[in-house]
Amino acid sequence: MANIIGAIASSHTPTIGFALDANKQQDAAWAPIFKAYEPVQQWLAEKKPDVMLVIYNDHVTSFFFDHYSAFSLGIGESYQPADEGGGARNLPPVAGHAGLARHIGQSLMADEFDMSFFQEKGLDHGCFSPLSILWPHEREWPGKIVPLQIGVLQFPVPSARRCFKLGQGLRRAIESYPEDLNVVLVATGGLSHQVHGERAGFNNTPWDHQFLDLFENDPETLLNMTHADFARLGGWESAEVVMWMAMRGAMSGNLKCVHREYYLPSMTGIAVALYENAASTDKSLSAAAIEAHRAHMAHQTKGAEELPGTYPFTLETSVRAYRINKYLHQLVKPEFRVQFKEAPEATYDAAGLTPEERDLITRRDWRGMIQYGVIFFLLEKLGAVVGVSNLHIYAAMRGQSLEDFQKTRNAPGALYSVGSTAVWDKK
Repeated sequence: MANIIGAIASSHTPTIGFALDANKQQDAAWAPIFKAYEPVQQWLAEKKPDVMLVIYNDHVTSFFFDHYSAFSLGIGESYQPADEGGGARNLPPVAGHAGLARHIGQSLMADEFDMSFFQEKGLDHGCFSPLSILWPHEREWPGKIVPLQIGVLQFPVPSARRCFKLGQGLRRAIESYPEDLNVVLVATGGLSHQVHGERAGFNNTPWDHQFLDLFENDPETLLNMTHADFARLGGWESAEVVMWMAMRGAMSGNLKCVHREYYLPSMTGIAVALYENAASTDKSLSAAAIEAHRAHMAHQTKGAEELPGTYPFTLETSVRAYRINKYLHQLVKPEFRVQFKEAPEATYDAAGLTPEERDLITRRDWRGMIQYGVIFFLLEKLGAVVGVSNLHIYAAMRGQSLEDFQKTRNAPGALYSVGSTAVWDKK
């Protein structure tokens, strides 16, 4: 069973990553930052966690306003630093724990959190700025991560209380994961700062310290605060500290503060704090609750495995078959359709498709692609490109001729496709 062994709260200002990359550890202005993180680095080196669940927000780098979600969970197998405009940081990719991420995603959805899920998105300073100072990473990282991006830039955004409830769901999810893992939660953001408008440069150090006190000892007071309250006391962008409440909700009511430090060098009040639960959990007392939660997670799809010829597109499928699905999704682009028709092998090479994936697409093995993990709605796009109707695909998946399949329909002569033109319907 997975176990939450501690939690870290950290600002995620790009100042941290900048100072690290520029080797400013000994400079007078920057040295207090690095000194503040040393006890946390030591604790991590001693505890050797398997996974860090990093709660952060993207800064309009990989997530844009064409589709902006409240809670986005990374379920991929690897994450790269994002290019934020001046080139990506020279950091190695960090492995994701896809199994734990899928479990958390299923658990949170069962608890009625409407999650979105992402793969292959770069992670910006919201994640990598604190991560790079917490873990050594000269060639590789010592553990894996699960990134949880919370949309706090485009209002309305989740409240402090909603994030706290999400944290309670995270605890249920992590502790019900069957594999033995040691997990550390990392909550990022803040503290006081405002980076836009005539109020840019606002800070409130007394409030930062009061916030840290309340976070540890009286989180209910913070849960009752509005975003406007946080902005009035700490600056508009400091309202991102609601992400800390997700970590707080995943911890016990009584916290043990192992380390806490604060420093205000320029624009953002930088804090780092390390917490452990004040009392250890008796696993035998929670065993029944964990089993009940696992049943709760599986409730909506229980029995689906008994449906013949049915292949649910799950998070596991999405990760496993991501490459071929990503390849087929490019068929929505006119220029790619031309390339696909004129030189398919070259497009296979560019996408790095395996021999099996190439063969499935080349032979138009509709049933085989479904069984491999391709979602149907990409098959119909492929059909539209190559001049095959949806009805042809349905028949092939059932192992029937088109004529035999049409006999099972109320309108046997109807053929259709998602394509704007249909070669079989031309006169």
